[in-house]
Amino acid sequence: MADQFVIGSVFASVVGFILIYSFFVVKSVRKVLPADAGNSNGKSLSVTTRTICINGECRSETDADVIIVGAGVAGAALAHTLGKDGRRVRVIERDLTEPDRIVGELLQPGGYLKLMELGLEDCVEEIDAQRVFGYALFKDGKNTRLSYPLEKFHADVAGRSFHNGRFIQRMREKASLLPNVQLQQGTVLSLLEDNGTIKGVMYKTKTGEVMKAYAPLTIVCDGCFSNLRGSLCNPQVDVPSCFVGLILEKCQLPYENHGHVVLADPSPILFYRISSTEIRCLVDVPGQKVPSISNGDLSKYLKTVVAPQPVASTINTLAGALYKVFCASADEARQEMREACFDYLSLGGVFSNGPVSLLSGLNPRPLSLVVHFFAVAIYGVGRLLLPFPSPKRMWMGAQLISGASGIIFPIIKAEGVRQMFFPATVPAYHRAPKTTGSNH
Repeated sequence: MADQFVIGSVFASVVGFILIYSFFVVKSVRKVLPADAGNSNGKSLSVTTRTICINGECRSETDADVIIVGAGVAGAALAHTLGKDGRRVRVIERDLTEPDRIVGELLQPGGYLKLMELGLEDCVEEIDAQRVFGYALFKDGKNTRLSYPLEKFHADVAGRSFHNGRFIQRMREKASLLPNVQLQQGTVLSLLEDNGTIKGVMYKTKTGEVMKAYAPLTIVCDGCFSNLRGSLCNPQVDVPSCFVGLILEKCQLPYENHGHVVLADPSPILFYRISSTEIRCLVDVPGQKVPSISNGDLSKYLKTVVAPQPVASTINTLAGALYKVFCASADEARQEMREACFDYLSLGGVFSNGPVSLLSGLNPRPLSLVVHFFAVAIYGVGRLLLPFPSPKRMWMGAQLISGASGIIFPIIKAEGVRQMFFPATVPAYHRAPKTTGSNH
């Protein structure tokens, strides 16, 4: 068996939600740009770039309406959609070769629906993408299958899993085919700001030349390792664990066309197809440091801790709340919550369809998440109190509710109450505070 080790961070985000985010950003950008920007009698215009050097400083003069930093999932989707809308778009990406990463390999059905709305659904074709119809959960020798509730959708609507790099290249190709979209390889060094307003970017070309580019609107979407994020916001990043990724060749999964989730000890393991001959295995390793490959610690961890548990599964991190619920814990109330969650999902019907709709991006309502999360907690309390409650069981039930609150409310707070429940009230753009006398 040829195994390929790839190490990534738990920053891995589900592509479906990135695409949903991209879609709403596109809608917001359309509101920000003037209605006639880049559009002359309904015709698309090409991007023209001129380089002017004065006293050793080079400036890239361009008539683009938008500069996009980064040509990943969000950047490429934005470039294509704005370009198709008649905008003149310039994209600056640090590396235009095919990425080799373990993030964004499982596209949820909700993400595929957004691809269709953006006219990008053919980007999952010709890359050996695999259809995904749901999940299989494994725990302590038991297993259950959860299907996406796709009955009301077109037959083509399903999840897709694939090599992330192939998908990214297809999206870049699609965007670059538009005459008014220009893709350029370069590293953006900083944003150009004048009196609190972003005017453009300073970047280094592939040949090492430092240039400046200007446009009425600059959009930054250069990924989790962005060197610009600090100038736009102050994110509080928590890294509880890291993913170790393996590619398993010519293997079979118990439930084909499903993501497999093993509720292992101490944390989940994921399996899903990324091609017709390859299966991705993601092992979540707690802690901020991955065991060393060179001295054999990682190999030992996989053989002694991971390999002896069920032999199948999981998905791209079951989000913050589910991650904490599914991780093994010495806390009795947390163990009871874990058992209740598994049994709740095993009930089927609305009990599994609701959570799977949330996981798949088909139901974007945060209230549903809160309702199902506490339904699991109440279900767990009911298991404890029936048929005969005892003081110990009543105390554990109270701890279970308290523990559930301690999991979900900090996540809601971190995401932002307005962002989750009232997204329409959140500004769609960032403007730095004005500073007197500053001129950059």
